[in-house]
Amino acid sequence: MTNEKAIAEKLLQVNAIKLNLKEPFTWASGWKSPIYCDNRHILSFPFIRDYIKSELCNVVFEKFSGAELLAGVATAGIAWGAMVADQLKLPYVYVRPKPKEHGLGNQVEGYFEKGQKTVVIEDLVSTGKSSLQVIDVLRSVGAEVIGIVSIFTYDFPIVRKSFEVAGLTYQSLTNYPVLIQLAIEKAIVSNEEREILLKWRDDPSNWKGIL
Repeated sequence: MTNEKAIAEKLLQVNAIKLNLKEPFTWASGWKSPIYCDNRHILSFPFIRDYIKSELCNVVFEKFSGAELLAGVATAGIAWGAMVADQLKLPYVYVRPKPKEHGLGNQVEGYFEKGQKTVVIEDLVSTGKSSLQVIDVLRSVGAEVIGIVSIFTYDFPIVRKSFEVAGLTYQSLTNYPVLIQLAIEKAIVSNEEREILLKWRDDPSNWKGIL
């Protein structure tokens, strides 16, 4: 199985993850957050990109050996899904945030057959809302979604519960608690800051930063 700590270290190495307690980031949801993850950065570093791709392939192969189709999530998951599908020689589609406004009006791009066992490839899972919307779209067009794989997750308890309710197996290469522990070991954050960072994960929607 994947080495969560090694993955987290590589994300920090290429600056895909930023930590800032004093000037929190604002997510699209309006939440204030001491962390920002942008896995697009990895794509610019060939050797680390190849390593992450290989680890994603390992998860799909080990956890979802019956997969017949991979689906990337626009936009950040498209590249990762395509690379994994190419490596595993599996059919591939990607899912738009909304149907195309011209042409065929597709929301799912690519050829697929109804009933195909499908694994969704995400770069990041935060609240899980967008992932569940993608799964609903895929199921609405006849795909049998069996699981979801991501590079990083904040590991909010409510997310795993939501995936369980949706009947999905979920696996991420690394996660927020592992990252924070690594940041302490590397003296990126102090033990005092660690408590603040973990407290944020417990109630992110109401976290206002350091007052």
